[in-house]
Amino acid sequence: MKNNFAFLFTFLFSCILLAQDTYLHCGKIVDVQTGKILTDMTIVVSGNKIIKVVNGYVAPINPNDIEVDLKNKFVLPGLIDMHVHLENEFNSTNYDAKYTDNEADVAFASTRYARITLMAGFTTVRDLGGSGVNISLRKAVDKGIVVGPRIFAAGKSIATTGGHADPTNGSSRKLMGDPGPIEGVINSPEDAVKAVRQRYKEGADVIKITATGGVLSVAKNGKNPQFTLDEIKAITATAKDYNMLTAAHAHGDEGMQRAILGGIKTIEHGTFMSEETMEMMKKYDAYLVPTITAGKEVAEKAKITGFYPEIVRPKALEVGPQIQNTFAKAYNRGVKIAFGTDAGVFPHGLNAKEFGYMVEAGMPAKEAIQAATITNAKLLGMENSLGQLKESFLADIIAVDENPLQNIKTLENVIFVMKDGFIFKSN
Repeated sequence: MKNNFAFLFTFLFSCILLAQDTYLHCGKIVDVQTGKILTDMTIVVSGNKIIKVVNGYVAPINPNDIEVDLKNKFVLPGLIDMHVHLENEFNSTNYDAKYTDNEADVAFASTRYARITLMAGFTTVRDLGGSGVNISLRKAVDKGIVVGPRIFAAGKSIATTGGHADPTNGSSRKLMGDPGPIEGVINSPEDAVKAVRQRYKEGADVIKITATGGVLSVAKNGKNPQFTLDEIKAITATAKDYNMLTAAHAHGDEGMQRAILGGIKTIEHGTFMSEETMEMMKKYDAYLVPTITAGKEVAEKAKITGFYPEIVRPKALEVGPQIQNTFAKAYNRGVKIAFGTDAGVFPHGLNAKEFGYMVEAGMPAKEAIQAATITNAKLLGMENSLGQLKESFLADIIAVDENPLQNIKTLENVIFVMKDGFIFKSN
């Protein structure tokens, strides 16, 4: 019996010694809720959570504890991007890739994009559609197999036949076939219900529809509505049953209005949004995810002869100059804004460029940062775990060299990244 007690005591004492907390000595903490700068603070992290945020530079208690010197840095919560595509990164060969790349090729590439995104300071993302590899990528990140941000995945976006996100657009007739709800293509409320349930079955966290035509799809119209109101209502009602957030790609105004009336929570892009639709957004508590960076990227690439198919070029040239102006009008009219970039349309890791475009369009830096922290955490149902540096919140923490409230572009050069209490990047 004595030997058993001795063993238990030794085991417990060893566990205490091995327990390892991290003490971040922060010269400046950006309180994203108030916009105040808190000076000379210590954040204590244990496991994957923040257990204390205290005044002064507190010394570690145990010999195994880690001390991190961020005394000359500005510290913020990890950033959240509500619109990325981690399965790919667009270039002039993408239109051929669906015929040449295997699922494994997509998966291996996605691991690189995930890592780059995390190292840029985005500790959480919402992946709004791909082949379904994004769900497997989320699982791999959660298991610690792949380095990347926390992922909320849509799996395959839901489209209509011939619509944006119909995977057979641009194919020859021999290869087109007739994809249905399992492939994410619907043509009735009944199809819509099945498509949502299929996404749930596959493990998706969020439902994304393509409510209008798109820029990069091989189809003529980038604005036309592509779902009936009844189809959208069937999608949102079913998604609600499964507690899934809904998002709608939408450039054209009529498609946006149907999406809002149908109960979609976030409108992605919103390029040709009218003032009437802006008022509807406010009435129905919908959020705009502007993706300005992607709009600017496609406009620039459209100037390069041969980069896009000819059917795509005029759409890209039209959307690019408009998307930032629409964001400015929507913001000034009081539409709620969630931060999202459409990374993958432009190179991953450049997500923070969006902040500069938002501020350039008239949004104060404080509100732009809140859109990528507090607002997005709330939309994801994680407002008590993400988006702020508070006791009991997940330890997603980043640091930059300058005050982002005065120089928002400093967020393009994140020098420290902690996610779930683990340090992934540090000088």
